[in-house]
Amino acid sequence: MPEPGFPALGSTLRVLRPAPGILAFYDGRIEGARAWSAGPNWLDDGAYVLGVCTYAVVSGTDALVYDTHISPAHARIVRKTLDQQGVTGIRVVLSHWHRDHVAGNEVFADCEIIAHALTLKALRDNRETMEAGDPPIRPLVMPTATYEGSMRLKVGEVEVELRHADIHSHDGTILLLPETGLMLAGDTLEDPITYVAEPHRLEIHLDSLRRMAEWPVERILPDHGDPQGIAAGGYGPGFIDATGRYVAKLLNCRDDPALAAAPLRDWIAEDVAAGSVNWFPPYEEVHRRNVENVLGRSRQSE
Repeated sequence: MPEPGFPALGSTLRVLRPAPGILAFYDGRIEGARAWSAGPNWLDDGAYVLGVCTYAVVSGTDALVYDTHISPAHARIVRKTLDQQGVTGIRVVLSHWHRDHVAGNEVFADCEIIAHALTLKALRDNRETMEAGDPPIRPLVMPTATYEGSMRLKVGEVEVELRHADIHSHDGTILLLPETGLMLAGDTLEDPITYVAEPHRLEIHLDSLRRMAEWPVERILPDHGDPQGIAAGGYGPGFIDATGRYVAKLLNCRDDPALAAAPLRDWIAEDVAAGSVNWFPPYEEVHRRNVENVLGRSRQSE
């Protein structure tokens, strides 16, 4: 259970409105605060400390929830907010199988939950571990519908396209709103750097980023990013290129000890100066772990 003195789960969540018809449910990036425990755990170290955001596309009485947040408490706030908006029909799309994106599934168990077929398989394969984790996701509610490749949905009057994106995790799903060029990116893009979950597949992820850079995207909303940037409408297409440059350097550092030893600030200085990403000190630890994983020096955890 959460330790005394820690904010109650969901008590620091704030609702942002980055674009018409888009609600963003942001929590974390609060100096000195942790949401679950002082010891290592996936909720704090992989989400809350870094900042985590999930989204809902709302049109009329319909809503499409993109990821169910880091706990049932958070998911209940999402659902209550939608109820207060007059929403009566909810569907859910999961960006991928990682814990901080599916922990609130049980709150939406009466809704259609859509995911890539690979996401369903990963959740089934990891169900026992996830339900016994710290904190546990119990019960872990599974998707009720799957797709492969791409899928089109109508949310009220809004067209939404689901696209498979093999970036960060092999089963990634992004949402593209063709009429506005808005992309909800999940963890395929993360500010300031990607969190390496599959170091053995970085070449594939880099190729996928290059293809993504050709999509008709004007603004990007990630699940992990700067709250002010998200509130202001998200990131430009340069966010994709910045992520690609970082992944390319991760691949190059295998043969470049000086690069591997350099701090993150040096790696991303040009992209920070250009405004493509934002400097956030806790990502130095993410970067260190990324480099160790790419060099095969540590055990990777999702």
